[in-house]
Amino acid sequence: MDFNQLIEHFASTLFRVRGVYKYAIPAKSQGRQNAAPYPGFIFPLSGSAEYQFNNTPYLVTTDTVVHGLANSSLRKRVVGEQSWEYVSVLYEPFHEGASLKLKNLHFSLSLKQTPQLVDMLHQLYAASSRPGGLPAFQVETLFHRILEETFIGARSQAPQGAKELFAFVSDYIHAHYSDPLSVKLLAQQHGVNENRLFYVFQKFAGMGPGDYLRMYRLNRGRDLLMTSSLPIGAIAMQVGYPDAFYFSRSFKNYFGVSPRQFRGSSRK
Repeated sequence: MDFNQLIEHFASTLFRVRGVYKYAIPAKSQGRQNAAPYPGFIFPLSGSAEYQFNNTPYLVTTDTVVHGLANSSLRKRVVGEQSWEYVSVLYEPFHEGASLKLKNLHFSLSLKQTPQLVDMLHQLYAASSRPGGLPAFQVETLFHRILEETFIGARSQAPQGAKELFAFVSDYIHAHYSDPLSVKLLAQQHGVNENRLFYVFQKFAGMGPGDYLRMYRLNRGRDLLMTSSLPIGAIAMQVGYPDAFYFSRSFKNYFGVSPRQFRGSSRK
């Protein structure tokens, strides 16, 4: 199916996590079963396996994520000499359009496994094992973040030109500038090396990705100084600067005045 259509469908569909499971299956194991009553994702941690949903085979490795449909015939077989470890997430979609039903879809996505994705999967499983409202909220939030990381990783595997890469990475910066980003992390998430990312940003922004991130954060900080009464330290945190002193120094180097001076002059 069309990848962009898939992402748009997930973006417009409400869903709730119904189960998070982590398994380690010994090498050479195989079996057959009926799939769960909900659709779900299989996120590999190590090893490889072959899955068949209604006789459609998928070879699943650490560079693959598979989506399984609900209430189907499922076969699986561990491939190779290594045990097969994975996290399975079942979810229930609500209010889908008539043209596409996630419970009826099985597909695979190719992406490079990243430490960030593996860490979030472990966090998701840990949160799902704890009782209470806050862990339940964390499960839903983490699953959305995992899907975003998965879709970004899958998109980066498709051939893309310099302009498309710049649009993808700059959009990601605009959405996540408050997170602890780095040029290395941005390059890894989008499947390119740092030199390629630097070339693309120089071509379309006239500066490197690190300078672009810094500029965007400082501009957002300037907006908050004008429109809010938040303390400067809180503003620094919101725009990705855990150190308020470093934020103030960077702000003055970029705008020529300190955050306090800027706030005072903008309100006269």
